[in-house]
Amino acid sequence: MTEHPPVIVHPPTPSGGRRVTVRGQIVGLAHGRGDVAEFLRRAGIAGPAEEIELDNPRLVEWRGGNLDEWPMPPA
Repeated sequence: MTEHPPVIVHPPTPSGGRRVTVRGQIVGLAHGRGDVAEFLRRAGIAGPAEEIELDNPRLVEWRGGNLDEWPMPPA
C-alpha cells in the first residue's frame, strides 16, 4: 500500500477553490498558496515564522494540478 503525504490539496472545485485535507481531516477551501500555508500553520505542520515547502512531495500531494494552478471561478 502506498503512503500519502499528510497534506492533500484536492482538484479545483467549480468555484475555483481547492479542498485541503491534513491527515484525512478537511481543514478548509484554499484559493491560493497563502491559504494552504495558513491551513498548515493552524494544523501545527509549521510555526508562524517558518517557511512551508509547499512543493515538498513528502509533505503535500497536489491533485488535479500543481501549486501554481488556481483557476478563476466562472463569472
